[in-house]
Amino acid sequence: MRRYGKNPDEDDVRVRPNAKGNRPRSTIRPKHEDAAEGMVLTVDRGRLTVLVDDREVVAMKARELGRKSMVVGDQVAVVGDLSGAKDTLARIVRIEPRTSVLRRTADDDDPFERVVVANADQLAIVTALADPEPRPRMIDRCLVAAFDADLKPLLVLTKSDLAPAAPLLETYGALDLAYVVTNRDDFLTGGVDQIRERLAGHVTAFVGHSGVGKTTLVNALVERQRTTGSVNAVTGRGRHTTTSALALPLPGDTGWVIDTPGVRSFGLHHIDPSRVIHAFPDLEPGTEECPRGCSHDEPECALDAWVAAGHAEPARLDSLRRLLATRERREGD
Repeated sequence: MRRYGKNPDEDDVRVRPNAKGNRPRSTIRPKHEDAAEGMVLTVDRGRLTVLVDDREVVAMKARELGRKSMVVGDQVAVVGDLSGAKDTLARIVRIEPRTSVLRRTADDDDPFERVVVANADQLAIVTALADPEPRPRMIDRCLVAAFDADLKPLLVLTKSDLAPAAPLLETYGALDLAYVVTNRDDFLTGGVDQIRERLAGHVTAFVGHSGVGKTTLVNALVERQRTTGSVNAVTGRGRHTTTSALALPLPGDTGWVIDTPGVRSFGLHHIDPSRVIHAFPDLEPGTEECPRGCSHDEPECALDAWVAAGHAEPARLDSLRRLLATRERREGD
C-alpha cells in the first residue's frame, strides 16, 4: 500500500481521469420552459401514453423526477420527439399540481395507498342490479372515497331489465345522490343519452367490481372499444377484463371518461373519517358541540340533538353513520 506524507500534493494521489465520482454534481435542474403540455391517457409498465395536442405520444419519466409517480389524468410537461410516430419516445419532465386525487388501499389494514386517478371531478359508481347482485357496502366505500377526494358521486345502475332499481335507490335516498338507471337495450340501441348528459363537461372516473357492465357502458359512450367479459354463473363474479386505467374522450370533446380496472375490494385505510362529514353540510354545523375526537356514533355525539331540533333529517344521520362504519368493516360484512 502506498503511504503519503503529512502534506501530500496532487502528484501523490492517483486519480482516474473522467471518473464518474469525480464530476461535480449540480442541484440545478433544467426548467424545460419549451416543454409541451399533455394529459396522461394510460400507464403500462413504465411507458405512458400522453395526449399532446391531438397526438398520442409514448413517453417515459425523466430521471430528474425521482420517485414521483404518474397516473391517468395527470397533466404533464413533455419534451423530445412529440410526433407520435411508431418507435419514438418522449420524456416527461414535469408533473403539474393535481386538482384532485382518487385513492384506495387493497384492504383496510394495508397502509400502502394507491392513486387510482388524478384530476377527475366526478366519480361514477357502476353497480348491477342483478347478475351479480348489488353490494351496498362496496357502494358505501366508493362514496366515502369520492367525498374524501372532493369528487361528485354519480350512481350508475345497470341491468334494470333483470331487477328493479327502486329498493337500492331508496337506501341512498337521504344522500340526494345523482343517479342513472340503464338496461341492456340501452347499450344495444345506443340509448345512453341520459348518461352523456351527466358526463358532459366533466372528467369522470368509472369504478365498479367485475361483471357489472362498466366497460360495456364505456364502450357505448365512446368511439373506442375495450375488451368485455362475462359473469361466472357459479360464483356470480365477473372476470377482470380491464387491466389498466384508460382515459377516453367523449364524442364532440364534451368530456372525458376514465375506465378503471374492476375491483373486488376498496380499502379505506388512508381515509380520515373526519373528512366524511364535509359531504353532509346540513349535519356539519351540529358537530361543533361534539366532544373532541367524536366518532359521531356514541352517546355524547351532539348530532342526535341537532337532528332532534329539526336541523336535519334522521335519515341523513343514519346515512352518515353507515358510511363512517364502512371504514371499520369489509364490504362483505
